[in-house]
Amino acid sequence: MAPETGPLHGYTVVELSTGIAGAYCTKLLADGGAQVVKVEPPQGDPLRAWSASGARIEPGGDGALFGFLAASKHSVVADPDLDGDTDFVHDLLSAADAVVWSRGSSLAECDAFTPAALRRSHPHLTVTSLTSFGLEGPWCDRPATEFTLQAWSGGIVGLGRGSPDRAPVFVGGQVGDYLAGAYASAATLTSRSRQIEGGAGELLDLSMLEAQILGLTYYPVTFFQMLGRPWRDARKITVPGIARVKDGLVDVGCGTAQQWFDLCAMTGHQDWIDEESPLSITEQANAKADEIYSWFETQTVDEIRDLATAFRIPNAPVANGANITELDHFQQRRSFVANPRDGFRQPDHPYRMRPALLRPAQPAPRLGEHNAHYRQARPPVAKRPAPSGAVHRLPFNGLRVLDMTTFWAGPSCTHFLAMLGAEVIHIESTRKPDGTRLIAGVPVTEDRWWEKSPIFSALNTNKKGLTLDLQTPAGRDLLRRFITTADVIVENFTPRVLDQIGLDFPAVQALRPDAILLRMPGFGLDGPWRDNPAFAYVIEAASGVSWLTGYPDRNPYEPYSVGDPNAGLHAVNALLLALEHRRRTGQGVFIEAAMIDSALNVAAEQVIEYSAYGALLQRAGNRGPTAAPQNLYQTADVDEFGRLDSWVAVAVANDEQWAGLCEALGRPQWAMDPTLSDAAARRECHDLIDEYLGAWCQGRSGDEIVRRLWDAGVPVGKVMQPHRQTDIPQLRFRRFFEDVGHPVNDRAPHSTVPVRFSAGPDRFHLHPAPLLGQHNHELLTELGLSGHEIAELEADGVIGRAPGNARRTATR
Repeated sequence: MAPETGPLHGYTVVELSTGIAGAYCTKLLADGGAQVVKVEPPQGDPLRAWSASGARIEPGGDGALFGFLAASKHSVVADPDLDGDTDFVHDLLSAADAVVWSRGSSLAECDAFTPAALRRSHPHLTVTSLTSFGLEGPWCDRPATEFTLQAWSGGIVGLGRGSPDRAPVFVGGQVGDYLAGAYASAATLTSRSRQIEGGAGELLDLSMLEAQILGLTYYPVTFFQMLGRPWRDARKITVPGIARVKDGLVDVGCGTAQQWFDLCAMTGHQDWIDEESPLSITEQANAKADEIYSWFETQTVDEIRDLATAFRIPNAPVANGANITELDHFQQRRSFVANPRDGFRQPDHPYRMRPALLRPAQPAPRLGEHNAHYRQARPPVAKRPAPSGAVHRLPFNGLRVLDMTTFWAGPSCTHFLAMLGAEVIHIESTRKPDGTRLIAGVPVTEDRWWEKSPIFSALNTNKKGLTLDLQTPAGRDLLRRFITTADVIVENFTPRVLDQIGLDFPAVQALRPDAILLRMPGFGLDGPWRDNPAFAYVIEAASGVSWLTGYPDRNPYEPYSVGDPNAGLHAVNALLLALEHRRRTGQGVFIEAAMIDSALNVAAEQVIEYSAYGALLQRAGNRGPTAAPQNLYQTADVDEFGRLDSWVAVAVANDEQWAGLCEALGRPQWAMDPTLSDAAARRECHDLIDEYLGAWCQGRSGDEIVRRLWDAGVPVGKVMQPHRQTDIPQLRFRRFFEDVGHPVNDRAPHSTVPVRFSAGPDRFHLHPAPLLGQHNHELLTELGLSGHEIAELEADGVIGRAPGNARRTATR
């Protein structure tokens, strides 16, 4: 076996899970150097036989996705029905530090290995449980799939994705499972810090529904409660969005007034800029859609991208499994590597670190490959500090983080730290505040309008607010002084910004040798796309996520959601590995957590399927490879906006669920055709099933459909408007939303994290998001400045408590 390396060397994790979420969690841990022992039943993890394209897996062979997710792990087989095997697994657990658990195998679900039983038998373990809704609560045992969870999350309608003339559409590619796995990894590493100090483990209860809410929707409950309106109440095609050109598809964004003006100029319609219109930018673009698309069809992908880049308009090619490895940026950055066992192409690690802390992938194990090793020499129980009882301190107490991030990806990373005890200092400038302060549509005529953004509020609770104008020598000098006090510096500027102010990693180390610098560029710090603007939608297009989202006879839809929170979540994982390295060595670490690299990893299946089997995965509306039938069906309900536009998601993932569906429908003649008891036959007859099932749903309310199908054991979900997430009783039971007060705004519910930590905290939001510059005086005084010096900085505009334009207006 290959030698173990990495920050997690000596950290042992037992994997008692099946499916993507648990496998991705332990893959991230194995990448960091953990020894992951995958305990499988005799038939193996079902992923071994999985191919999204239906490629034939030879007997005794493994599917390519398994080969990607199981890299660097060990495999042992245990049968809970055999004498001695239960004791064998207990021996493995006794020698381990953590166990990752999910339902889906006879081994994981036997009485000895439920999460509660694991906590009783092995109190030293961190037990990370991944379930659809959580281990307790009114929905804890309800059936679900990744698809039906997207419906409950509100992610299917998301930010108004899609066209109103068809059913809304889910985000393709099982992204929800990857999000859950990345959260599980971050939570496991978070628990490790308490485990090291106190010797005791804890139970981490992760809800995959909550992970999807955080990854597929944009704080819709806080937005609705604070502003009294949903982000969007209707589905609209983003224009241009993903457009067809001479030689393929290209994604071009137009989300701001300046981008609309630049698009007008780029397409030769400067006259549109001067038109007086009561319409929003989105509405104006939709009104001109035919002319815009006609112009696009006269250009090539490269021509469009060259022009858009010159105008600083966000853009990207639309990648898929066939073309992604040929894109020049990924080739130059060596974004794809060969699988170490089977040779197909797969994404490299989702982040890069200096020193090189991540372990190169080792071949995935064959089923039971390490049986002899673990059975012949039972692993010794590691020496640990005696458990001192539950450790109630927050995991990141004492950690100081300088948060120079904006919008969504960066702040979501630092927010996780802030909710779990870190002192996070959010740095903005009055010249250019955090962009989320500006996107809520609050009129600038309102008093302190910049404090009323629900998005800023949702992303920045528990943080301190500091303003520094880094374009001034005084601002840069203060930043350097703050760096000497900080453990971690996080930024997500475009790459050239930090270069311009002279704060590369050597400069940071000269100020604080053990500091961790986490940079979160969109497309990375090198490569031909290095300086391109990176919004969620272009990251999704360039990584392949968009390709699988939408209908086969139309251009793909932009998910417009996954790119940012997925990047923030992977950055947390990288940072926790870096902190572990610093704990062991005292060394600082440089991290490049590019948005595109994390997106490539959650879209990995496309390039893997194409390079392993020559199969190009395609979007299929609301159908997918994991269930048949799987679709959205309209109900009889009129939605809250007065439209007949209410839907349920149904996914039949196995023959038992098909039998349950037949019973729930009253065993109609069409459903009792014996050939439909076979999954392949159901997939062949999907159109016919949709016709009958759609007619059955159309005459019933969503609540009735959900009740009937859930009672029959069938995964089903109402397609929720995202701002109605608080209507879900399971979320209320788990206290996923907490009311947060604010000095300017009314109290409003704020989402927390998708994990309940048995060692606490009981409440995540302790302080509201900071006012602009709220903690200037406090923090600068701590730095040693006098009241007179602070007043001078404010008079010079280096610091302040109002945006530049508002400040100038107030002083006239």
